[in-house]
Parts: sequence; C-alpha cells; structure tokens
Amino acid sequence: MLKKIMAVTMCVILMGVCLIPSAYASQLEYPKRREDIGIRDPCILVSDGKYYMYGTGVAWPGYGCYVSEDLENWAGPFTVFTFPEGHTADTDFWAPECVEYKGNFYLFATYHDRVLNHRGTAVFRSASPLGPFEQISDGFATPDDWDSIDGTLYVDKDGQPWMVFVHEWTSTDDGIGRMCVAKMNDDLSALISKPQEIFRADDGKRGMNRRVTDGPYVYTCRDGKLIMLWSNFTDKGYAVGMAECDTIDGNWKQQPRLLFNSDVSGTGYDGGHGMLFEANDGRLLLSVHSPNSSGEGYRETAVFYEVVETDGTLMLKSEYEKLNSAHKTVTEIFAKIAEILTKVFATVFNLFAKVINVF
Repeated sequence: MLKKIMAVTMCVILMGVCLIPSAYASQLEYPKRREDIGIRDPCILVSDGKYYMYGTGVAWPGYGCYVSEDLENWAGPFTVFTFPEGHTADTDFWAPECVEYKGNFYLFATYHDRVLNHRGTAVFRSASPLGPFEQISDGFATPDDWDSIDGTLYVDKDGQPWMVFVHEWTSTDDGIGRMCVAKMNDDLSALISKPQEIFRADDGKRGMNRRVTDGPYVYTCRDGKLIMLWSNFTDKGYAVGMAECDTIDGNWKQQPRLLFNSDVSGTGYDGGHGMLFEANDGRLLLSVHSPNSSGEGYRETAVFYEVVETDGTLMLKSEYEKLNSAHKTVTEIFAKIAEILTKVFATVFNLFAKVINVF
C-alpha cells in the first residue's frame, strides 16, 4: 500500500511540474517595460500567442526568460534552467536561444567549462518554454577543445537539422573568428558530422572588425535562398551584417550592406546579435540588443524593428520606406524634367517650322 501511495504521489508531483509552467503563462501580470529590462542577445520565441524572450543576463547560474503579449510589457524573469551543484559550468552563461522542434522546446546555450577551460554550446530540452529544461547533450555539443558560442538551429528542406555556431577567435589558430555548421542527430543531442567552416570574420564587409563572428541566425527567403545574420564591429560600434548562400554548407558570400548599425537604429545607438521572428500580427521583426554596452543614462535592452524582404536581401522597413520615398522623388523629378523638355522641344520645333514656312 505504501508503494502505491508513493507512486501516486510521484505522478501528482510530475503532473504538477508539467502543468505549473502552463499555469504561469496563462495567469501572468506584465509589470515590466521593455526598456527597463537589461538584456543581451535577446531571442524571441512565439508560442500560443505569447512572446518568450531569452537572453544573456536573465538568470545565473543558468538561463531564463521573460513573457509578454505585446513585446512592450513583460512578466518575469523566470529561471528555466539552473546548473546543478557539481556541474563543471562556472561562468559565461550566454545567448540562450529557444526553438520549438517536433513537439518539444530546445535551448541552444553557451557556458564556460572550468575543467575543459573552454566555452561551448550545449543543448537542453523541455516540454514547456518556461522549463524546467534538462541538458541532453553530453557536455558541449560543440568540440571540447574549441571556444564555440552562439549556437543556433537550422533545419534544411530535407528535414535535416544543423547547428550553426561560432568558432570563436579566442581559440582559432590565427585569431580570426569562423562561422561553422554541422549536422545534428534527430533529437538534437549531438553533432553527427565534422564541423565545417563556412566563412571567416575577415570575409565581412569592408570596415568591419577582422576577428569577431557573433550571433548567427539563418533566414530562408521566399525563393529558397538563405540569408545569415551575424554580428561584428565597425568604426561606429556593434552591427549586424548579412551573408547569403543557396545551401547551409555551400559557398557563402557577404552582402555589401549592413542590416543594422547605429546609422539606422533611430536612436544613434549601436547594437547586434540579431534574430528574426514573426509577430502575432504577421510582421517580420528583427530582435537585437541596443546599445552594446550600459552606462549612466543608458542600458542594453531588447529592441525590435520591422524588416522587409526585397530584391534578395533584408532591410529595416524604415530604411526601405526612405529608399522608396527617395526613389519616388527622383522619379517625379525626372518626369517633370521630361515634361518640361518635351514642351521646350515642341515650342522650338513649332518655331523652326514657322521659320521654314516664311522662307
């Protein structure tokens, strides 16, 4: 009888663990304004009409998130994973990215291992975006002898999952950061192919830092082309660049224009570590932290910008509208010039015809 009571008790406890996150999400108050939340590397998961924002600095030692219904008012923070006592993770709990995949939620997140003395990306799984998550990779999923950060999931058209991640400049042979990809097994617990370098930091736009590769995120265009967002530094601070390719392990080429920097932020602040998500109203939004540092009177926060896909690239909607407005103005000017010239030529022609008639 005692065993039966204990078994029933355990079932109730387990059901509670699963149901509590759902109850939290459905009965939340949202007292925190977006601009008052200090966060880096903000990743937005949209699930059941709510926004879950994960990022660096939300929980320690581990990972956490905030929850919102409108991207401006937030509840939290909620700790979704805490490293247990005895774990070799000791610092650098960076850039947790949460994705939904085959009915579960997965965190791709960075930490530093005190035994290996390296940073790496590990994978964690939960039935709820609020956790509790469990680590399913055996330590790092990325190579143990590399500093590897900012892992993100990409699933190709054949359903093959890949991890895209940074081989940090701090552990490369020449001090130049790399962007790498590798196939993953179906439960996302491990890499199943040798990591492949797809581009280097010094392949980036002229004027960008020649060492840093941060924050990859892969977007699939309407025509199937891939655009990878990634972050680096320019002479104006942190920025988001773009590379393009037809396949995840193909020949990536850098696009000449930045998606985000201080010139287009609207605030004069820099920012980066971008990712894209579709809002509940269908808009495509860019999430970045901006500015890239905190100080007196300013702090790193999550900022969201509407993005449009146009002519094989991505642009902030505000920049796209400015470009279209300028193009419209130029077109109207040329149309007016053409109208004036037509009238001038008609007048000259008529005068010329009258002169000929006189003679």
